Amino acid sequence: MEEVRLRVVVTGTVQGVFFRATTESTARQLSLKGWVRNMRDGSVEAVFEGSKEDAEKMLSWCHHGPPGARVVSVEESWEKPTGEYSDFTIRYT
Repeated sequence: MEEVRLRVVVTGTVQGVFFRATTESTARQLSLKGWVRNMRDGSVEAVFEGSKEDAEKMLSWCHHGPPGARVVSVEESWEKPTGEYSDFTIRYT
């Protein structure tokens, strides 16, 4: 099974609609590791590490997000996994 690292930046109405909390719960259900955080510009950034299949499922989810979100765009970049995460967390920055 191929391991990958996926970084996304999601724009639109994605803050104040439980995007981070739902991302955390969805990522954990998919056994992905990494983090999610709100950005000052109103976007949400996340890093996911795990199987390519699960990362692709997460990417698909990011295109619509939770109820209440209005996703305008998802910028994605695929990277080499680092294995530095032990779980999936919400970062507060």
